[in-house]
Amino acid sequence: MTDTFDKGNAAFIAKRYASERRFKAYGAVALAVSVLFLVYLIVDIGIKAWPSFFEHRVVLEVNLDASKIPADEVLKGDFEGLVRGSLRSLFPRVTTRGDVRSLTSLLSAGAADDLRQDTAANPASIGTTVRAGALLGDDSDLYLKGMLTTTLRMPGTTNLQLAQSGEEFILTGDLSQLAVGQIVRANGGALRITGVEAGLAKAEAILPPATLNSLTPGTWDILSFSRAEADRRIDDRQVVLLEALRDKGVIEKHFAWRFFTSGDSREPELAGLRGAIFGSLLTLIMTLSLSVPLGIAAAVYLEEFAAKNKWTEIIEVNINNLAAVPSIIFGLLGLAVFINFFGLPRSAPLVGGLVLALLVLPTIIIASRAALKAVPPSIKEAALGVGASHQQAVFHHVLPLAVPGILTGTILGVARALGETAPLLMIGMVAFIVDVPKGFTEAATVLPVQIFLWSDLPEIAFQSRTAAAIIVLLVILFGLNAAAIYMRKRFERRW
Repeated sequence: MTDTFDKGNAAFIAKRYASERRFKAYGAVALAVSVLFLVYLIVDIGIKAWPSFFEHRVVLEVNLDASKIPADEVLKGDFEGLVRGSLRSLFPRVTTRGDVRSLTSLLSAGAADDLRQDTAANPASIGTTVRAGALLGDDSDLYLKGMLTTTLRMPGTTNLQLAQSGEEFILTGDLSQLAVGQIVRANGGALRITGVEAGLAKAEAILPPATLNSLTPGTWDILSFSRAEADRRIDDRQVVLLEALRDKGVIEKHFAWRFFTSGDSREPELAGLRGAIFGSLLTLIMTLSLSVPLGIAAAVYLEEFAAKNKWTEIIEVNINNLAAVPSIIFGLLGLAVFINFFGLPRSAPLVGGLVLALLVLPTIIIASRAALKAVPPSIKEAALGVGASHQQAVFHHVLPLAVPGILTGTILGVARALGETAPLLMIGMVAFIVDVPKGFTEAATVLPVQIFLWSDLPEIAFQSRTAAAIIVLLVILFGLNAAAIYMRKRFERRW
């Protein structure tokens, strides 16, 4: 009988241990899957964002013609014309209207902005020739980053004869390398193959060649693309011009500082986060200045001074409920009260800060009360025992020891406020902000709203800009959470 009991007990214990091992395994699998999803998300956003942190410029020798730059108003000079003229000088055979338009369309609308600012800072350079970088447009930039099509360059290894019949060009000889859709670059021109028949290939001119000389190995090459011209935003003529610029060695790649120093723009290559960053800063200053003192004061009163009755219970229940209310409700409240009733300006850090202060106030109150409760009662009792008043015991002993927890809750609340979009959309904080807001009542936007606005734009380059803005926002949020962890560890007391 005893042996049977011992065997049953051992089997039960073994079954219990096996159940615990399975539970640990399930937890490890769940954690691994969560980490994989997180890593995939961050890597995916990072890959999409990476191109936005770099930009391409074409380096030009620009003659700062004094007749086109007023000495007393340098910023009003015709720098766009000077930059375009310098670019055209690199292609003396580009003379037709269509070719000139294709060439100048490679540049950004703000291609001359850097040169304008540099010249204004150094007026003595007027009348001289300077080396300046002109920003390329978004389509040109995307092509050079390999995001519009993959271009394969093959050297010509056969002998070809080039002839012209009207507007059509004929290639004869060894045509083994040629296929329809390819571009043959030779004699300073570019020809697109339109048909390959027995013994000859027909082509149309993208850029007419200078001569009709015979083509020998090494004097011509072939460009082929992974996407047809109709399936990309940049045409073959622009590709040929960009490849020619790359061959001349005048295209440079730089870190895109303007992404952090410029405001918003309709041109993707010019759009930046400076206005949104400053708008977020002003909004958070307003949020902190209201929510932190009110939240801590409310927590201290409820935890240490308020009478425990049904009214305080109702208040506590409502605070807990407000912490779970969807953020868009606070946006509706701000729209109805601050804008419609009080008439405060739309899309301003003042209103945004008020709305976000209401949003994070319950979180700060709850975190502060939890921090006050975590202080051992013996601390206050000891203070009271040596003659301190109740107020002195709370403010001189309990509250200082609760500061780490209060700071942690406050920073986490601010991090939540920084990532909110819905309540700010409700109060109209979706302005197109080019300049940096200089005050709490000026029109502004914030990082989450800027991301929302860019994600809705059709240009391909804005997809990368959106991902890059998400990376910036995540870095700030991770920084705030890291600060919360550091403060908790730095000031933590063990009892």
